[in-house]
Amino acid sequence: MGKLEMILPLGNPKLYEVSSLVKEEEVPGLMPAVKDLHDILFEFRAKYNAGRAIAAPQIGVMKRLIYMNIERPVVIFNPVLTEMSAEKFELWDDCMCFPNLLVRLERHKSLRLTFRDENWKEHSWLLSDALAELIQHEYDHLDGILATQRAIDNKSFKWR
Repeated sequence: MGKLEMILPLGNPKLYEVSSLVKEEEVPGLMPAVKDLHDILFEFRAKYNAGRAIAAPQIGVMKRLIYMNIERPVVIFNPVLTEMSAEKFELWDDCMCFPNLLVRLERHKSLRLTFRDENWKEHSWLLSDALAELIQHEYDHLDGILATQRAIDNKSFKWR
């Protein structure tokens, strides 16, 4: 077995904790966690044919860190979301912490993501649609919020 068992399952109390900010001097010590996040993301993809990003709290690392890999790896420290659009859209969301459960929820259609990378360089990206939705999902993990808590109503759940 690989590293998938590092993912905390739905119901683990750590998933509901708020993560702390990353200090620049902590970055070298967090790089092994980034490697774990990378490995887990690719293992998850191989098993479930899904997965674009993962937040550190999903493996019990309670730091404001997201690892995203769509076309290339992106390490996101201390993300801040601003300029959230008034326009929202509905979708069936999934999560590595409950891989076979889908949750109907709403997300902002666009936003601005500001963050620091592994070299502590600041970035600011305007994101929309699928990327905006993805970042909102991962950002929620940093605040101890799961997709299940954002369900539109009590009928907004289904098995994959």
